[in-house]
Amino acid sequence: AVKAAEAADILQTDQAGLLEPENDMERTTSLTQTELKRNYLDDDTARHIYNLDMHQSAPYGLEYDRSGRYNIMYGAAGHLAMMDCHQQSLVTEFYVQERIRDACFLHNFTLFAAAQKNHAFIYDQTGAEVHRLSDHSDPMALQFLPYHWLLASVGRAGWLKYQDTSTGALVSQHRTQLGACRVLRQNPTNAILHAGHSNGTVTLWSPAQGKYLAKLLCHKGAAVHSLAVDPTGQVMVTGGADRRIRIWDLRMYKETISYFVRGGVPTSIDISQRGLLAVGHAGQTTIWNADALHRKTQDPYMHHSMPRCGPVETVRFRPFEDVLGIGHSRGVSSIVVPGAGEPSVDTSEYNTNPHQDAKQRKEAEVRALLDKLQPEMIALDPDQVGGIEESDPHKRLERLQDLQEEANHNKKAPKKKKSKKRGRSKIQTKLRRKHKNVVDQNTLKLREAREKEKVAKATEIRGEIASEAPREQAPSALKRFF
Repeated sequence: AVKAAEAADILQTDQAGLLEPENDMERTTSLTQTELKRNYLDDDTARHIYNLDMHQSAPYGLEYDRSGRYNIMYGAAGHLAMMDCHQQSLVTEFYVQERIRDACFLHNFTLFAAAQKNHAFIYDQTGAEVHRLSDHSDPMALQFLPYHWLLASVGRAGWLKYQDTSTGALVSQHRTQLGACRVLRQNPTNAILHAGHSNGTVTLWSPAQGKYLAKLLCHKGAAVHSLAVDPTGQVMVTGGADRRIRIWDLRMYKETISYFVRGGVPTSIDISQRGLLAVGHAGQTTIWNADALHRKTQDPYMHHSMPRCGPVETVRFRPFEDVLGIGHSRGVSSIVVPGAGEPSVDTSEYNTNPHQDAKQRKEAEVRALLDKLQPEMIALDPDQVGGIEESDPHKRLERLQDLQEEANHNKKAPKKKKSKKRGRSKIQTKLRRKHKNVVDQNTLKLREAREKEKVAKATEIRGEIASEAPREQAPSALKRFF
């Protein structure tokens, strides 16, 4: 154990590292994957460098699950395949006989969704069709929110729809009013969806609001082709048809840095767990260091060229590994990018443990369902949930008045009972007898009124009698004075 600890301390496999040039004349961009595999990598890491030629169903895209162990590859001709990246073995493979535009995993690798020609479909790890989401018509892009169990899609008609995968209910649907949308990514910190449109704008969406939360003009006069948000949720990177990569500060919604892409339009962008930026353009992939997101950098970190494989369809970093997956017009490629992945895995996080067994997976699924967040909690400021409301009496009074008005508005007026006068009713007679001896405040008032009325009548009668008696008893000569 002591020797193993010393070896671990020397190797430092739990810390992220980067390629560093030995002198000023050396450039890390000149290092190819062939040279990296032959001279610098061990066998376990070198096996992650490969090329899969599948030009029959190309172009291909790919996505990784949250643990980084499984990936799903989807071809435009209808080919779907899931692979175990640890064992490098095929889990399932089938053809759907129609075009596939996008695919993503759900809460774990046992279920994944595919955006096909007319509808979105959900399949299990054996390739069996589980559901057909008829509400998601003609989808172009998919995203799954793991903490809310929401599957979001945006279609050719411009409708953004949220489906709850735990209950099967359609949570909300919003019309973007900006035409067809092919770019949809999520902010990992607050679950806000970023949609890129053909007019160069990016809109931010939440299922709780019928209108976009924010709208940014990222590429004036050019369509947005790619988009990515860093793990901190503070930086957004967009790529447009103007061959520009623009970096935005989401705290101020302002552009900070801009880069020009020489090799073509940036068709796909992704940011790793350690902040590395990958850009796919034409038949090339360029990786920039994390510093490029915060200040202007002249030279990229790495460069990978794929002759006769352009354009690049998808670039995706593999979680917890220094691996970048590339989908292109000839198939799928995998390259090693040192320093890209997070070295330490938080196994307490839901479905991020790449070594979990079936029992642990079931427990994680149950815990995730118990801790599921409501769609109304998705907002631009993630700290507002669980925060303390400011003690402002005016705000509280306005809130109470609004609640009172809403309650009065929703309160229904009591219906009047119809008096039925046909025949006798035994039930009404019984009820009258029951309430006959019930003495309440109204009964007491009624009794007092009746007593006063009786006393007044008796007094009036006595007065009349008293006034007539002396007139009758008086002599006839004096009766005229009464």
